[in-house]
Amino acid sequence: MAPKFGTSGLRGLVTELTPALVADYTRSFLATCPVGSGLWVGRDLRESSPRLAEDVIAAARGEGVAVTDCGAVPTPALAMAAMAAGAAAIMVTGSHIPADRNGLKFYVPEGEITKRDEAAILAGLGRAPAGQEAARRATMQATGDWAARYRGAFGRALDGMKVGVWAHSAVSRDGVVACLEALGARVAVLGQSDVFVPVDTEAVPDDVRAQFRGWAEGLDAIVSTDGDGDRPLVADAAGRIVPGDVLGQITAALVGAEVVVTTVSANTGVDLSGRFGRVLRTRIGSPFVIAAMEEAGGRVVGYEPNGGFLLGFEAEGPEGALPRLMTRDSLLPIVAALIEAKRAGSLAARVGQEPARFTVTDRLEHVPVEASQALLADLANGGLEGFVAPFGAVAALDRTDGLRATLADGRIVHLRPSGNAPEFRVYAEAGTAEAAQAFAQVKARLG
Repeated sequence: MAPKFGTSGLRGLVTELTPALVADYTRSFLATCPVGSGLWVGRDLRESSPRLAEDVIAAARGEGVAVTDCGAVPTPALAMAAMAAGAAAIMVTGSHIPADRNGLKFYVPEGEITKRDEAAILAGLGRAPAGQEAARRATMQATGDWAARYRGAFGRALDGMKVGVWAHSAVSRDGVVACLEALGARVAVLGQSDVFVPVDTEAVPDDVRAQFRGWAEGLDAIVSTDGDGDRPLVADAAGRIVPGDVLGQITAALVGAEVVVTTVSANTGVDLSGRFGRVLRTRIGSPFVIAAMEEAGGRVVGYEPNGGFLLGFEAEGPEGALPRLMTRDSLLPIVAALIEAKRAGSLAARVGQEPARFTVTDRLEHVPVEASQALLADLANGGLEGFVAPFGAVAALDRTDGLRATLADGRIVHLRPSGNAPEFRVYAEAGTAEAAQAFAQVKARLG
């Protein structure tokens, strides 16, 4: 796929992310967006990431911007450290997409870039190098600070629990283990890999689900993240994966949120729970969630169905404060789910306290962007009713992001092209897990 730039960052095939292209985007970002005290740079564990990080660092130093190299570090840890230093940041990662692709995520000193920043960066491409040379230093502290954040708020809240951590190739794996052990859990490290494993927390394949079931005996839960550590993956004591939006509901309740911002694709359990004063829906993508959170203010949180959680106020744990963190984070929902599991007797019991709304996410892979857009246009121009006819009549239609159809019996199907990969996404929601799984088979009708 040709490199694509948006508020999720720059993404593309490694072969197309040339030093010149990376330098061009780096220079434009530094020239058009706030930099603060300098630039912090991190990377995931893909084979291509060290080279791309060096390209970023060289370009930034050449613009006269001092660089702090954090090495291999989770995205939320890099963002947290840079924000604390009043600095901008660039994370080299392709997140959950395959290893032949990679990308850059951009952060201003206040957090993730906005749509306005995106437009400015695109408009600023093509500038000549400044030919300067700025300082470079290194720090390996960011992951440790990220992991320690939760001990200060929750103390030994996980004493007595045994938790499996699927390490795979996640750059967050050491930080997750350190955090859970600091909170008192006994940790079993599972499935560590020296080869990059693309993990999409919204579309977990059957072989991974089977592996979780095989690992689950004797554990209270299994946890993991995607490759760069900003999306959680959590399974109960039977190895059943808890959807990311359910993790969001549980986490929002734990921190005492009054306003919840989530995307139109998240399940409706948060609305039905009655725990929150307001629930606001946005287009899919953390920049849209962040914008709505900033407008709402107060005790506000945000999350997406991928599980990434944003804390918009200073919460209070039993042992101390949990500071605001306005970037997508995986550790808070992992920790919250485990704390709530201990209180309820099991994670399955705690999940069972949420409204009975079940979601399944699937995707058509290797679908070019043009084909995805054409398919969506066909559905929007009268094809949707015939498409869902075998399952029921459309009672309501939401066009906030793609097409989200609520059927007469309350089931929901949401169809949209991915914003950052050559994929077409299918989301299904129903009152039982079996009905949601069956309804998700509308994917076959798209193929």
